Amino acid sequence: IKAMKEAVKIKAISHITGGGFFENIPRMLPEGTYAEIKLGSWPVLPIFNVMQNLGDIERDVMYNTFNMGVGMICAVAAEDADAAIKAIEALGESAYVIGEVKTGNQGVELC
Repeated sequence: IKAMKEAVKIKAISHITGGGFFENIPRMLPEGTYAEIKLGSWPVLPIFNVMQNLGDIERDVMYNTFNMGVGMICAVAAEDADAAIKAIEALGESAYVIGEVKTGNQGVELC
């Protein structure tokens, strides 16, 4: 985070733990906005598919309980996304653009 902060202005950060996508992401959003999360924009480990299938677990429950491999979300301006990712990858970590903030009712939309 420190390296990213030195590279770009971070608008918000959400640690995606208990409460996952649907509780934690809206806390970092300005009123009148929602996060559109693009499924498939980051690698999901196969174990999550196994758990979902064997446990007959609904998709939204998987994202809210197990986070599908996402541990932290940082919101930056769209024009800063590449620089933010480069700052993280320079340290040997992985980062992905997984969505965008849009105008509308506060919350999260998986698409």
